[in-house]
Amino acid sequence: MTEKTYLTIEEIISLPALSGTHISDNGKNAAFVKRTASWKDNTYRNQVWIYEQDKEQCYPLTADDIDSTSPLWSPDSKVIAYLSPVGDGENKKNQIFVKLIDGGSEVQITDEQEGVSQFKWEPAGKGFYYVAQSEERESIKKRKTLYGDFHHIGKDYRNNCLYYIEKEKVMHNENSAVYRLTDGMDFHVHAFDISNDGKKVVLLAAPSPNMGDYFNGDLYILDIKAGKLQKLKIDKLLGGSVCFSPDGSKICYSASIRGKEYYRTHIQDSTLEIYDIQNGQFTRPLTDVDSTVTPLRWTAKGILIRWQHKTNYLIGLLSEDGSVDILSEKADSFIMDASITKDGDHLSYSKAITNETFEIYLDDKKITNENSFFNGRLKSNREIISWQSSDGLEIEGVLSTPLEFDINQKYPLLVIVHGGPAWASFPIFSDCFNGKYPIEQFIEKGFIVLEPNYRGSSGYGNEFLQANYRKLGIADYDDVLSGVDKLIDNGIADKGRVGVMGWSNGGYISAFCSTFSNRFKAVSVGGGITNWRTYYANTDIPYFSKMYLGNTPWNDPEIYAKASPMTYIKSACTPTLIQHGEKDARVPIPNAYELYQGLRDMEVDTELIIFTGMAYSSDHPGINMAIMKQNLMWFSHYILGESMKDFTVP
Repeated sequence: MTEKTYLTIEEIISLPALSGTHISDNGKNAAFVKRTASWKDNTYRNQVWIYEQDKEQCYPLTADDIDSTSPLWSPDSKVIAYLSPVGDGENKKNQIFVKLIDGGSEVQITDEQEGVSQFKWEPAGKGFYYVAQSEERESIKKRKTLYGDFHHIGKDYRNNCLYYIEKEKVMHNENSAVYRLTDGMDFHVHAFDISNDGKKVVLLAAPSPNMGDYFNGDLYILDIKAGKLQKLKIDKLLGGSVCFSPDGSKICYSASIRGKEYYRTHIQDSTLEIYDIQNGQFTRPLTDVDSTVTPLRWTAKGILIRWQHKTNYLIGLLSEDGSVDILSEKADSFIMDASITKDGDHLSYSKAITNETFEIYLDDKKITNENSFFNGRLKSNREIISWQSSDGLEIEGVLSTPLEFDINQKYPLLVIVHGGPAWASFPIFSDCFNGKYPIEQFIEKGFIVLEPNYRGSSGYGNEFLQANYRKLGIADYDDVLSGVDKLIDNGIADKGRVGVMGWSNGGYISAFCSTFSNRFKAVSVGGGITNWRTYYANTDIPYFSKMYLGNTPWNDPEIYAKASPMTYIKSACTPTLIQHGEKDARVPIPNAYELYQGLRDMEVDTELIIFTGMAYSSDHPGINMAIMKQNLMWFSHYILGESMKDFTVP
């Protein structure tokens, strides 16, 4: 008999991921997206799958070599629309396609030069509203002076605009006009919804696609027939989705609790609002949910909402009186996305429970079986633990242990710190949240793994979300270290064999651990902030720094220095691996170079790996495998004493 083993790194990356579910309005069928790794092409493939209730079977909508995403059923439930790339090589752009479920070939509906980013059916199924980049582009302007030419750094972008196209004319090879509904409107559409009568569109839009315009987003109501646009008087930071009430008189959206200006120097919180278009009044129906809430669809039975409660993501139907009918388990459940019929009677969703990966459900019946991927393999056990930080704040985390865990044994411990900070670690299997650190391989090597949900993590209430305001670095470090000490005190972690790693904000906290502390045997910093002043001047989201640190580096240099790992570089002594994407705009690469040079000057063992062409993350499984292998070897060498002879740099 073959001895059971844990998943290899390649198998971890190959674990299929299910998302993007959409239910037909007759409640009988569901569509979803299945993502797999194509090692031959070194890319990830996305494919729409269909589940037909009458046949009780799932099948792919398109051929294996055709990518497809964003499935949407027609209002009569007979046609499926989706996005699929058209073109050659890097010029491939997503276009809308439709296909009859009863047979027939797919038909391309749009032909946008820059592709379609999102779309919705017209309520009667006659056509599509969609978002695509405008053809006009305001380029960098060349200026002349007495001393020669120079270039002015100005606008250089195309805004996302809203369009409408008639499906039937395209299907019958007739000339079909494409109508630009936001013609002459100088803003960038982020999200939209259409009223059930097809007369109005609500738009969430900002002046430009630049992240710096995050604070300038507004809601608009467009009267389609009259072409009249109304800007709503809502002085809030807005979430990423909005939906109409069934009668079209109200809209629901996520919004900050206070006015926009407050959050220029404070961490954002949020709630759910309902706005009455006719009288301009808004209400906040949720009083018991202290968490970010996303409205998904307003049905005849209430608003389908999704929210995080600690390490669970839940869904429910919200009534205007504030009562919520929870449609998922109150615990042990992570619902990625959900879709509901117009009448509110039928539901599909993707869900993972503890120690499992995502499956698709239709009216609470599981219709996929992706967890069979683990058949015949060992699998780590993930559980939620809690501890108190040095200031008494209660912190939770996910602890992964081997199948045959011995509480009387001291294990080498690895800490994986999630990004965000407004995100969290969850006790499930999914590379959606951890595509860079091979937990199963760490477990097979003999480690146990802790993933702390440090202060600032989402799902624990707005007060916890804001608890690291002007405390970045040291407070986060205390949350991590107190969790480490908890496991040491419990006798299951070896104090002399502890490592820490993370990406993005997790990379920042890991960098802080590298320079501020001597408690760790090895550190890995992935795409991490190392100097807040450098970060502020280079990132595409400078407002983030002011939200968390309360000011600019010019007005308050002390807080920027206190929170920066580079401030403590002279005390650095821990071997540190640095991994960074060459084209990361969120955490630009100077952060990596600065830490690397500082560690070298301090004669600390360090390696700097720059992934060519990679931005914030990679869509190439080969790159993610290299990242995982490097981390596995780094900690195996510096904590377990294994050889580094096979350490490779791509």
